[in-house]
Amino acid sequence: MSASTADENARVDTPGPGGGRKIVIVMPAYNAASTLEDTVRLIPAGYADEVIVVDDASLDATLTVASTLDVTTLPLPHNVGYGGNQKSCYLEALRHGADVVVMLHPDGQYDPELIPRLVQPILDGEADMVLGSRLAAGASAARAGGMPWWKLAANRFLTTTENTVLGTGFSELHTGYRAYSRGFLESVPFLRNSNDFVFDSEVIVQSVAYGQRVVEVPVPTRYFPDASSINFRVSAVYGMKTLWTLARYARHRAGLGSAPFLRPVRRTPRPEA
Repeated sequence: MSASTADENARVDTPGPGGGRKIVIVMPAYNAASTLEDTVRLIPAGYADEVIVVDDASLDATLTVASTLDVTTLPLPHNVGYGGNQKSCYLEALRHGADVVVMLHPDGQYDPELIPRLVQPILDGEADMVLGSRLAAGASAARAGGMPWWKLAANRFLTTTENTVLGTGFSELHTGYRAYSRGFLESVPFLRNSNDFVFDSEVIVQSVAYGQRVVEVPVPTRYFPDASSINFRVSAVYGMKTLWTLARYARHRAGLGSAPFLRPVRRTPRPEA
């Protein structure tokens, strides 16, 4: 699978939010009280049939802020981690009839006004998954947006390693700004993935293993004090787990065993209504 870059200035030309297809924005929230309202406010009109905020047992007023907004709120009874939160996000979106699902971090690190750019390749039938790449415009642009040098270096190293193992050519594989088709979420067994940050890397590997179409669109980097950011220790653990995920994929591809998140999906017939 090779990467492709969608038109940076893409526009949705179909009538309504998705030409009859339901677009759901999911927001995996944890201690996002100070940024949630502004992030929701910046979602472009017509590009969200529904916004779902899944709160991962925040310790601040995230739920109080969410209650004042035009969003659907799902409070988790206990903290399950970033990956666990995403699982709840996608299950809830599917349950609500989503055709396109956009993951938008509520901390404002990714610009909500770029949602049209992310959903367009899916609406056009060109992609099953869209990645908002902060490095498509080059390392200098990422640094200008405030990305710490050590994060940039780690991102480039891991992305290069992943491209080598997966046979891909992406500019960045560690963005949290993503869009999925309903078909992707129904085909890829994301519920088997980790509950922590490596969930995102596992989804990338699954997209290759399950033959999904993935494209990139350029997005700017936005780092600022209120934007949540994992520290060096957590980043290092995430990097090691990403490399272990690649090793598991390599074993799977060589026929030397298969991790649960890469095993074929067995479907049982659903009873007719």
